Amino acid sequence: MSGATRPLDPWELLLAGPRTDVFHVGLAVPLSGPLALTAPSALDLAGLATDELNAAGGVDGREVRLVTVDSGRAPDVVAAEAASLFQAGAFDVLVGFHTSDVHRALERVLPPGARYVFTPPHEGGRLRPGVVRTGVSPAEQHAAALTWLVGHRRARRWVLLGTDYVWPRAVHRAAHRALAAAGAEVVGEALVPFGPTDMGPLLDLVRRTRADGVLLSMVGRDLVTFNREFARAGLDRRVVRLSGALEENGLYAVGGDGTGELYACMPSFASSGDGPDETQLDLQERLARRSGPSAPVVCAYARGLYDGVRVAVTASGATRVRRGAPAARLARADGLALREIPGLLTA
Repeated sequence: MSGATRPLDPWELLLAGPRTDVFHVGLAVPLSGPLALTAPSALDLAGLATDELNAAGGVDGREVRLVTVDSGRAPDVVAAEAASLFQAGAFDVLVGFHTSDVHRALERVLPPGARYVFTPPHEGGRLRPGVVRTGVSPAEQHAAALTWLVGHRRARRWVLLGTDYVWPRAVHRAAHRALAAAGAEVVGEALVPFGPTDMGPLLDLVRRTRADGVLLSMVGRDLVTFNREFARAGLDRRVVRLSGALEENGLYAVGGDGTGELYACMPSFASSGDGPDETQLDLQERLARRSGPSAPVVCAYARGLYDGVRVAVTASGATRVRRGAPAARLARADGLALREIPGLLTA
């Protein structure tokens, strides 16, 4: 991580003893696992948020510091460590993005009164007290995009492919409802473990069902691997793909797309149909001033984390914050850029 504010190691912090003049924000980001490719963007954007908050006076005069937890490990491991650190006073609030199985595990074990802000698209369902979700639910994120693709790309036969955990299962349930309402059908469906070693059976399912569209609910490295194999098999030229987890780092790792058939419905993109996203560009410029010209890209996950850190600190005296859901958006991969589809933006 570059820039002024560097995160603290939680165990070193506990050995030295937490300082009462510092407001500690636990930062649960995937430093390992499938989503680790997004970690540089996430760490630098969280650091930018922290620097800006400290420049504005911190929390009642207390300096804000980040304390990292690797949320890319097994859910029970992450949850047990975070709960122990909360109880030991290593941080005052927890903010993070990670897979929803980690999110569920954290909700189960965090001590009473613990405050936790979860920032990426989420699986829906009930919230425990003290938890804030700033992302979108499966239906909010996918329904408008699927309806648009059915109507504008004539994609009426869909295969649903995802990783076998709570978020993709919730996405598939929402997709069944949205596609049925749009007059389309699900002709195939598969959930696979993290880190699938052979994409061949999934590609065969797309061919065998004569699918027009594929909804992808894999994340990070697994999503990159699938998209590479999909293109290598020549399916990218005739089958529409839609992902709720494809962001800028993943698109760079895939090598971009020149077919016009790769779509994403993450909440933020680097450009829109009417031109650049000025908020995104402004964040990238501030990050470059902080971290230098080699600063990582402002991806959708990192932008959500930036907002999440600010929400956590702003609401430090509250146990519950209500936020409106981000607008539904759809973008097409244009080379190495994600460009918003005009007219889809919805409240």
